[in-house]
Amino acid sequence: MMTKKTISASRASLILFLCRMITALEVPLDLSQPPTITQQSPKDYIVDPRENIVIQCEAKGKPPPSFSWTRNGTHFDIDKDARVTVKPNSGTLVINIMNGGKAEAYEGVYQCTARNERGAAISNNIVIRPSRSPLWTKEKVEPKHVREGDPLVLHCSPPVGLPPPIIFWMDNSFQRLPQNERVSQGLNGDLYFSNVKPEDTREDYICYARFNHTQTIQQKQPISVKVFSTKPLTERRPTLLTPVGSTSNKVELRGNVLLLECIAEGLPTPVIRWIKEGGELPINRTFFENFKKTLKIVEVSEADSGKYKCVARNPLGSTHHTITVTVKAAPYWITAPRNLVLSPGEDGTLICRANGNPKPNISWLTNGVPIAIAPEDPSRKVDGDTIIFSDVQERSSAVYQCNASNEYGYLLANAFVNVLAEPPRILTPANKLYQIIANNPALLDCAFFGSPVPEIEWFKGVKGSILHGDLYVFHDNGTLEIPVAQKDSTGTYTCVARNKLGKVQNEVHLEVKDPTMIIKQPEYKIIQKGGQVSFECTIKHDRTLMPTITWLKDNGELPVDERFIIHKDSLAIMNVTDKDDGTYTCVANTTLDSVSASAVLTVVDRPDPPFDLELTDQLERSIQLSWIPGYDNNSPITNFVIEYEDGMREPGVWHYQTEVHGTQTTVQLKLSPYVNYSFRVIAVNEIGRSQPSEASEQYLTKAAKPDENPSGVQGIGSEPDNLVIIWEPLKGFQSNGPGLQYKVSWRQKDVGDEWTSVIVANVSKYIVSGTPTFVPYEIKVQALNDLGYAPEPAEVIGHSGEDLPMVAPGNVQVHIVNSTLAKVHWDPVPLKTVRGHLQGYRIYYWKVQSLSKRRQRHVEKKILTFSGNKTHGMLPGLEPYSSYKLNVRVVNGKGEGPASPDKLFKTPEGVPSSPSFLKISNPTLDSLTLEWGPPTHPNGVLIAYTLKFQPINSTHELGPLIEIRIPANETSLILSNLNYSTRYKFYFYAQTSVGSGSQITEEAVTIMDEGKLAMASRQVDIATQGWFIGLMCAVALLILILLIVCFIRRNKGGKYPVKEKEDAHADPEIQPMKEDDGTFGEYSDAEDHKPLKKGSRTPSDRTVKKEDSDDSLVDYGEGVNGQFNEDGSFIGQYSGKKEKEPAEGNESSEAPSPVNAMNSFV
Repeated sequence: MMTKKTISASRASLILFLCRMITALEVPLDLSQPPTITQQSPKDYIVDPRENIVIQCEAKGKPPPSFSWTRNGTHFDIDKDARVTVKPNSGTLVINIMNGGKAEAYEGVYQCTARNERGAAISNNIVIRPSRSPLWTKEKVEPKHVREGDPLVLHCSPPVGLPPPIIFWMDNSFQRLPQNERVSQGLNGDLYFSNVKPEDTREDYICYARFNHTQTIQQKQPISVKVFSTKPLTERRPTLLTPVGSTSNKVELRGNVLLLECIAEGLPTPVIRWIKEGGELPINRTFFENFKKTLKIVEVSEADSGKYKCVARNPLGSTHHTITVTVKAAPYWITAPRNLVLSPGEDGTLICRANGNPKPNISWLTNGVPIAIAPEDPSRKVDGDTIIFSDVQERSSAVYQCNASNEYGYLLANAFVNVLAEPPRILTPANKLYQIIANNPALLDCAFFGSPVPEIEWFKGVKGSILHGDLYVFHDNGTLEIPVAQKDSTGTYTCVARNKLGKVQNEVHLEVKDPTMIIKQPEYKIIQKGGQVSFECTIKHDRTLMPTITWLKDNGELPVDERFIIHKDSLAIMNVTDKDDGTYTCVANTTLDSVSASAVLTVVDRPDPPFDLELTDQLERSIQLSWIPGYDNNSPITNFVIEYEDGMREPGVWHYQTEVHGTQTTVQLKLSPYVNYSFRVIAVNEIGRSQPSEASEQYLTKAAKPDENPSGVQGIGSEPDNLVIIWEPLKGFQSNGPGLQYKVSWRQKDVGDEWTSVIVANVSKYIVSGTPTFVPYEIKVQALNDLGYAPEPAEVIGHSGEDLPMVAPGNVQVHIVNSTLAKVHWDPVPLKTVRGHLQGYRIYYWKVQSLSKRRQRHVEKKILTFSGNKTHGMLPGLEPYSSYKLNVRVVNGKGEGPASPDKLFKTPEGVPSSPSFLKISNPTLDSLTLEWGPPTHPNGVLIAYTLKFQPINSTHELGPLIEIRIPANETSLILSNLNYSTRYKFYFYAQTSVGSGSQITEEAVTIMDEGKLAMASRQVDIATQGWFIGLMCAVALLILILLIVCFIRRNKGGKYPVKEKEDAHADPEIQPMKEDDGTFGEYSDAEDHKPLKKGSRTPSDRTVKKEDSDDSLVDYGEGVNGQFNEDGSFIGQYSGKKEKEPAEGNESSEAPSPVNAMNSFV
């Protein structure tokens, strides 16, 4: 929320001016004038009898007036009383009573008269009375014995004081007695009880009277009240204790406060309601006090007269009282007489009009003497409330008094008639500067005096014309008002005053300033306690005004705290606390205006902890917890968390119980038996959790039999001849009582045995010895305590201990699927021989030797486990053309059984790996020598090698492909009839009867012709010639230009066949997958980085052919190398990377383009 307030100094000036306009024309003090009373004491003047009495009377006039006093209507001779003095140059009396005098001796009605040669003014009648604070009269106060439920009134009856005392009731400890709808104090000071209760019994009901004038407090004797009980109480309908009867009357004076009171008794306590018959209670002036027993109307007027009814009601009925209110009025002014200044020969009037109820009587005096007996003046004529003057002369000067009075008071006003002949004079200082804010009223004073009253005219500028029209307002006191001053209103204004005796003028100056504005106002902020916040306040102002910026908090000064940092355009608050919450106002002040803007800072924090925890509805298994929420620190509480402590088992450890919505303050909690509960509550809001509340009182629930049995009951054997029974013990208060134990029972399943039971305590395991190996048992564990057993527990099935399996699987058979995969079958063992939980079968297998290598290699056994009662499994990852052995064992929880006899099997041939190396040497003009090594893994009997090669020209294009078949026993070859100075690419692989293996690639170049070398030598001689060097430079320059052009085109998105060039060295032949063993050929990575020219690309089907077998992946076991899942499924892959073979011939070759040629050059 943001508020903005602007205060203009011009508006304030206008208000003061309008107040000044209603006063009479002021006569300069250097001119003759009758006296005017300027200050006097109040009409009803109550004085402190311990201090001197000061009766004020100040007046002005020319010549200065003299003063005299009357007391009780006769002259008061001040000189004859040594205790009475008059202040110098004043009429104020000082009566010295502090040195033995008594104020009572000077009680009376005093009136002051101020007199000079032009008349006499008189003061009001001032009634002097000393204040009184008498003591209570001695009386014997009898104790009050009251029956419970009856009404009671304790009378105060204070002594009569001046002014009346303020009454209140307290006890011996000076603590105010509590009051409510049932017990309250009346306007007369008495203490009323609508009905009494036993707690009203006490011996120190004391009424006190405080006399403010003398600052004294008087005490009545204590009153004792004793309430006795009689059952049952009798309820009754209301009756009024005050006022008595059904009607009463009340007179109040206009302008005073009207107080009406109704106090009723009854049981139950009545409720009071007020209505005005035939009308509504006045809005904004009506208030209810004393628990609606008092009706208060402020600033009453004649319209408030009427009948007011109070109604007292309880469930048994109602009663009422009607108060007839009459509003009277002491005299009040309608038109008070005002001073009159006339020049000789002029006419004028004095008007004195007043009203009241009853209507006041108007009487006139002149110079303090009733006008009927005053000296005659032919220029005046009295006409009721008006005196008419005609053709006045200087001798007509006098002071007239108007007195308006009725039975409730009087009004007295002095007004003089001063006859003068004076030329105009301007009282406003010359060249006075007025500064005003634009768009506000401008008031230019021209205070004047003259007799006759001068006429006033205004001009703007040195030679300006007279001002008139709607843009200006001309006031009777000479002030020029510009209702809405603008910047062009700035300038010099001339005021001219003239009457028949002369003329005078005065200049004033007006400057109109730009208003001060807040262009960046502070904004509403929400900040967490401990953070920092900043309010901005950027102002724009007239450059000739120097503003000051003040920050307020809640319309008061900022706290004196170094956390508040005021910058030029902002206020920063560091480490915000709860007390910083409030409204912050930026006030920009200049000498002419003030502007402000406000914003609210809301400080949020975690809630304060709840308090006043109370336990009610206490039952064996439930209780109600209630609490009072702490302050939410401006962030609503979202929920309450209830925690409990078990003071018996875990004192100081708090556990979560439940939580409820933030609007709840009570919760019904479920309890467990035999727990010493304490509770606490934590409030939660968006900021966080409060501190925990204080712990509630403790509540110990009664013990009971256990409600539940242990969970997690199991029966397992740790040895072949035992049964271990384990369970999760009951925790904490689950025991429901003292002496928690467990009854453990077991019997062998399906043999008709009786239950065997033991009772144990403080354990969660029991071992049964001497059991048969791996037989099922029925088991149950029941909780019990000193009060009894828990409900009958559920039975669970367990087994005694396992032993190693007794027999090995039989009839083990091996079926070869392909060169790397075999399927194993076996017969399951009888379940009785497993002697435990069957976990599966485990195959041990190992390679005996490679059939292509006759030497024996290191034996490394591999293991595959097949879970469950399976009778077959797959052995993947075998090496082709090898001899293997395997055996099978059954597995239980104890371990493995004996192994089956070793089974020998062989894998068929497969495709070989790539040759171990390919080396090209001894290049000549037309021949190359090739050497190679046999494959590392022949995977069978090698039958031949295949060599393929093709030339590569200068543009990296491939030539025709040539194939040569080489016997398997060869390790080198000389290739003849090759082209000189030509690069060749070679592809080389081995073959078995199954198929071709992975290839290896290599490139080599034949040497140059000798004739060509000689030609190159002669060209070197030409290259040394100057003309040839110049030609080459020109060619190089042209090529450079061409490169730049191509580079620009390429950056603009030109496409070049770079990808085609990279694909030029395609493999000449794709090696097919061997369908008989499902394997792929291997790739050689030799020379893979060399660029190849674009050639044909033959697609390859790289899919694995599905064998004619119904085997699934679940037939694969769990390998020790981690290639198989726990259920025996194989997760390896057969395929490997294979290089593409070269294309035959040059079918897809393209003619070289200029771009390709340039790329080759680069």
